[in-house]
Amino acid sequence: MQYTHLGRSGLSVSRLCLGTMNFGPQTEESDAHAMMDSARASGINFFDTANVYGGEEHRGWTEEIVGRWFAQGGDRREHTVLATKLYGTMTNRPNESKLSALNIRRALDASLKRLQTDYIDVYQFHHVDRDTPWDEIWQALEVAVQQGKVLYSGSSNFAGWHIAQAQEAAARRGYNGLVSEQSIYNLLTRNVELEVIPAAQQYGLGLIPWSPLHGGLLGGVLKKERQGVRRAEGRSLETLKTHRDQIEQYESFADDLGHEPGDVALAWLLHQPAVTAPIVGPRTQEQLDAALRALDVRLDEGALSRLDEIFPGHRTAPEDYAW
Repeated sequence: MQYTHLGRSGLSVSRLCLGTMNFGPQTEESDAHAMMDSARASGINFFDTANVYGGEEHRGWTEEIVGRWFAQGGDRREHTVLATKLYGTMTNRPNESKLSALNIRRALDASLKRLQTDYIDVYQFHHVDRDTPWDEIWQALEVAVQQGKVLYSGSSNFAGWHIAQAQEAAARRGYNGLVSEQSIYNLLTRNVELEVIPAAQQYGLGLIPWSPLHGGLLGGVLKKERQGVRRAEGRSLETLKTHRDQIEQYESFADDLGHEPGDVALAWLLHQPAVTAPIVGPRTQEQLDAALRALDVRLDEGALSRLDEIFPGHRTAPEDYAW
């Protein structure tokens, strides 16, 4: 396993992050526990979850599954860099969503209970809260840090200017601020290259891409379709219709490289300088094993240029659209 620092922090994390969103709704608890054991054995020490994971009827279910895995002992918690998130609505009662000081306190304590731990390594804001001032947010986090309940803070789905706003407010307080940003980022969706990535690099945030295979569309969807293994549906089907020519070129190029399409998509992210660790969210052990293969894929400049030809990206704003 390869490791790197999370942003400008001294925290060492694996180059792949285990996403747990499928644990519970898609993956049985026993299989989820076996997968976490396998991830740990492979050297993955970075696990990501959120308080709302588990589905509409059982929000918090995923954290509970992770917590029962920690409770088995064997230094599981000690060997894990644990990231969870808050913002989403947990109940229909007031003050049980977003980033007020009250919800930060309540949501954090509830997550700690479900996760059966006394601290969160990286506590992440799942979305920007436009109604709560940053001084209130940072004061609540400072208290949590002083209590030993949180070590680092991260953001998710922030715009570049949100990152700047958060970091400048933290700097005024003499506070460390954010060390990471979770954004959708993959060969098909590269909007973060305009302003989010430059902001993350300027302020020393590590980028943690979610949906690295774009819902499976970069994982060999056409090959699987021909084999009768899987067909795209819903929004994925509409995206496939729009980008079918690109994906055909991409899968053909992956064949030329001698790798599976999903391995190339993950490897491409690992070659991007701002990226700390893509989040892989396997439903099965086979999907986790496939993700691990990407760590051994090396893409030279020619391969990276060809991928840029197939899936054009963005230069830093405003150069992308001004010059």
